[in-house]
Amino acid sequence: MRCDGATVTLVSQTAGASTQAPITAKLGEILVVAQVYDPKRVIAEFTAPATVSDKAAQASYVVNWRLGRSSVFGLPAVPQRASIVCDDGAIDRLDGSTQVPLASVKHIELHGRIAEGSPADHPVIESVLQISGGSIKGLHPLLAEPFDADVRAMLSGLKDFAPKPWPVRFRELQAAGGHVDIMQSRIQQGDLVAVAAGTLGFSPAGCLDGELQMTVAGIEKVIPALGIDKMLDQGVPQATLDRVAPGVKTQDINNLFGALDRAIPGLGKVVKQNANVGVAAGINALGKEAVLEGKKARSFPLRFVNGAVFLGPLKVAQIPPLF
Repeated sequence: MRCDGATVTLVSQTAGASTQAPITAKLGEILVVAQVYDPKRVIAEFTAPATVSDKAAQASYVVNWRLGRSSVFGLPAVPQRASIVCDDGAIDRLDGSTQVPLASVKHIELHGRIAEGSPADHPVIESVLQISGGSIKGLHPLLAEPFDADVRAMLSGLKDFAPKPWPVRFRELQAAGGHVDIMQSRIQQGDLVAVAAGTLGFSPAGCLDGELQMTVAGIEKVIPALGIDKMLDQGVPQATLDRVAPGVKTQDINNLFGALDRAIPGLGKVVKQNANVGVAAGINALGKEAVLEGKKARSFPLRFVNGAVFLGPLKVAQIPPLF
C-alpha cells in the first residue's frame, strides 16, 4: 500500500488549555508492505521530508532523513511489538525562508513490546532507545556535542491502548501509581561516560518524581562547558543567588570582582576562571568513589522532586508538568 501526502493532526497533546491549536504533520509518501508468508509482520518506509506545524507556538519545522523505516508485529487489534529506525536524521526550524538546525542524529532506533498484559488490559511496555551521533542545538552547549545513548525502560500503570491525548494518559498513569523503571542506561560523549538506573513516577501536579542512581566517569571534563566562568563574567542573576545564597546581593558579587581587579589587575578574571575548579571539586565531593569501565568515577543520586532535578543537594533543572 502506498500513500502520498499523508497528514496527521494532534490536538491537546500537551499540558495546557484544551482549546490549544493543533499540531499538524505532513509526510510526502508512506510505503507499507505485508508479506503473504508472514502476514503478522508489517514494514513501512517513509520518504523525506516531513513538515510539522505548531500553530499554538507559531512555529514550523522540517524533518529530513536518509532512511526511515518502521515495523509492527502482531494482529491489528493485538500488536505485540513495534520498532522505528532512522539514519541521518535532522530537524530544522523554519525562520522565514531560512532553516535553522535544531537536532541531528546519525542513527536512532526505538523498539517497544508488550511485556505483560494486553493492549486492552493493563499493558506493561518494555522499550529500548539507541542513539548514535545525536546532537541537540539551542538548549545547552553540552547537548550540542555529539553523544551516544542506550536506554532500556519498563512502563507500567497503563489502563489500555485506547486513543487518548497524552495529558489524559499521564493523568491515568499518576492515578494508578504508574511509573517508569529505567532498567539500564548508558550515555557517552567523548571522555564522559554515564550509566544510570532507577524509577521515576508522577506527582499529583503532573511532574516527575523519583531517583536515578548514577555513576559518571570524566565529569570534570564537562565543567567548562557548563559556562560557569561566562556566567560570572556576565554577572550573577539575583534569582540564582536567592536560591544558592539567600541574603547575598548580585551587586555585592560584582563589586567584589571589581575590587579584586583594582587591587591586582587581572585577579578578578582569575577567580572567575577558577570557579570551574571549585565547581568540579564540589561535584566530586558528591556521592562516593567508583570505577566505571576501568576509569575513575563518582556515584551519586539524581533526584526528581515534583519536576525539580537535583544533583545531590544542587538543583540543576526544572521539568514542566506533563499534564
